[in-house]
Amino acid sequence: MAKIKFETKLNNAKKTLETLMSPEITLENSVKAYESGMKELQEAQKILEDAKLKILEIKAN
Repeated sequence: MAKIKFETKLNNAKKTLETLMSPEITLENSVKAYESGMKELQEAQKILEDAKLKILEIKAN
């Protein structure tokens, strides 16, 4: 389940990047897209860190 969420977060960040690359995007919309993309990446990073901790726990046992 976490894998799906992780991949979804990355895909959302990629879509945001595509939006930011549009030459027709306004400054206001680019700031909103940037904030949204950074939030997605931070959440993906958290999921990745949690998975790493679980793996370390499994190895320790």
